[in-house]
Amino acid sequence: MKHLLNLLAAVALLVWGTHLVRTGVLRVFGANLRKFLARSMRNRFTSALSGIAVTALVQSSTATSLMTSSFVGQGLVTLPAALAVMRGADVGTALMAVLFSTDLSWLSPLFIFVGVVLFITRSASAAGRIGRVLIGLGLMLLALQLVVQATGPLFSAPAVRALLASLNSDVLLEITIGAAFAVVAYSSLAVVLLVAAMASSNLVPLDVALGLVLGANLGSGILAVLTTAKSSVQVRHVTVGNLVFKLLGVAVAAPLVGLYLRHLSPYVSDATHLVVLYHLAFNVVVSLGFIGLTNRVASWVTRLMPVPVESVARQRQHHLDPSALSTPSLAISNAAREALHQADIVETMLIGMLNVIRHNDLQLAQELRKLDDTVDELYSSIKYYMTKISREALGEDESRRWTDIISFTINMEQIGDIIERVIIDIEDKKIKPQRNFSEAGMAEIVELHERLVANLRLGMSVFLNGNVRDAQRLLHEKARFRDLERAYAGTHLDRLSEQTALSIETSSLHIDLISDLKRINSHICSIAYPILDLVGALSPSRLRTSRLGELEQS
Repeated sequence: MKHLLNLLAAVALLVWGTHLVRTGVLRVFGANLRKFLARSMRNRFTSALSGIAVTALVQSSTATSLMTSSFVGQGLVTLPAALAVMRGADVGTALMAVLFSTDLSWLSPLFIFVGVVLFITRSASAAGRIGRVLIGLGLMLLALQLVVQATGPLFSAPAVRALLASLNSDVLLEITIGAAFAVVAYSSLAVVLLVAAMASSNLVPLDVALGLVLGANLGSGILAVLTTAKSSVQVRHVTVGNLVFKLLGVAVAAPLVGLYLRHLSPYVSDATHLVVLYHLAFNVVVSLGFIGLTNRVASWVTRLMPVPVESVARQRQHHLDPSALSTPSLAISNAAREALHQADIVETMLIGMLNVIRHNDLQLAQELRKLDDTVDELYSSIKYYMTKISREALGEDESRRWTDIISFTINMEQIGDIIERVIIDIEDKKIKPQRNFSEAGMAEIVELHERLVANLRLGMSVFLNGNVRDAQRLLHEKARFRDLERAYAGTHLDRLSEQTALSIETSSLHIDLISDLKRINSHICSIAYPILDLVGALSPSRLRTSRLGELEQS
């Protein structure tokens, strides 16, 4: 039992090390990797080369698959180009398996020591994030040593020998077990390295080890399909197409395992190298042999999974792509785009609110109130999506952007709620009793409303671009709007003193309305706070005038 626990701990350490490397690289290079992938998809061969490079960095063909799938889902690249990237991605992960199979045990303590020093002393900087990657690499190398040490005693156990005997010459069972391991470990690389270490310790026969390697390759394709199961059809086209390639490759390679061992064993005596070289040969042959089929496989997948024809009302592209969650920088970008859509709906509600006030349109009022349900649903969806983004894989700027998006969506949701309450008040206190604002009162409401719409659009621009001067303008608008609200409350009281009948009838509604408009404006202007706080232009209670002067002169 002790030896089994040691082996399980070593396997867990190997998987954890792979996770640290993948998330660390994405945290340091995530945005640049996305740009590199997007720019390199000119043809199928450059796409394959980019897939090799990116996968070698992130240590995971699954992560590359999810990044590429999200590009297809957004219409940035074609399906054949994405499938070509995946041909290179499989070669990239096989090359890393070959590298890790060499005797790099001396690097393990060095990587862990340097990585821990960098991570602890400079955790918030790029050096700290690179330290995290080094820790992961060191743990992977250490885990491989522990696997070798733990498998020796296990091999002598009668129960283990009986289990291994049941695996002999059953290729389908070996492939199934290897695929299951890859799905559970969330890494085909970790499984291949584990199998190679077990083969070197004679824990599994070589033919069984190669069957497990085939299964691990198939498992990585299944894992990507499962991860994108809830994504759009366009996104799933990539992972399903990649799985088709893997199925074809396994179907061709499985009967040839014995041939490979018979011809290569005399030249490669080390079992570890024999396993990882088989993994590399399999992926190179499949990638080179099948890269010409990318267009045909893309056509098969498209016919198998046609894109549903939706009504015009439902053709809006949804940006919260689950497959992008493995690339936090891409997920952050998706959430920001969805937040802007939420703001567009709020703007529609705000513009429609004035038409309800002017024309007593009950039907429009009901439609606008339903839009608030959409705003609430978008807020919940964005918030839930954001909570699934790995915060540990976010850099400092991305962490700040994460907070800004959450704050922005909260403000939009609250603005929607205020507009809904305003519309309800208009229905109950103006439309149903058939009352009207005085001409002067209506002019005041129109002016405040126009400023509010302009401020909302400015706030959306500040959220999107982070421009300091626009943020400065937005915060100045808060003070101007407050002054207008006070002035118009005073002029309304003057009209009451003059016994203006229309003003008396709608007095309560008028005061509440301009107060609600001011509250909406406050939520809009709060978008500027994070931008100004970042450049040190905010004091605890107000704008620093001197600092703003410097910004205007710069």
